[in-house]
Amino acid sequence: MSYRPAVGAAIFNKDGHIWLGKRYGQNDLFNWQMPQGGIDKGETPEFAVKREIYEETGISKNSIIKIGEIDEWLYYNIPFRLQKNDTVSRWIGQKQRWFAFRFHGEDKEINLKIQDEQEFSEWKWVPLSEIESKVIPFKRATYNRIAKDFMRYSKI
Repeated sequence: MSYRPAVGAAIFNKDGHIWLGKRYGQNDLFNWQMPQGGIDKGETPEFAVKREIYEETGISKNSIIKIGEIDEWLYYNIPFRLQKNDTVSRWIGQKQRWFAFRFHGEDKEINLKIQDEQEFSEWKWVPLSEIESKVIPFKRATYNRIAKDFMRYSKI
């Protein structure tokens, strides 16, 4: 078993707040996260992250500008109890490349139902300092690193 190659997006609005979505069908307090997903065969990480942003939020590549990235893979392990289906159980976790974007569109553009398989049930803009307390515990170290590396983008 190995780590699934994936990407993640920290999307900042004009006020320096970051986009978080609540995972669809989850009612736990810690089920908020930024857009993320796997890299498909033949994709570059940057292409994959823009695809994931659109699929999960409806935000088009024309409404975001890349402002930064973390130039190394960030790893997290998926707890064994959550490795319950064939898709997840092939992987012990994810290795992710993270990108920062500035959103210059309008909030009405955000559409969580753009795909048949909805990732998020609701969304909000939050200060970067709040993200670690809203995400599932096994992702907190990764989110802490993202907050540290991308903090400069939250200051307007």
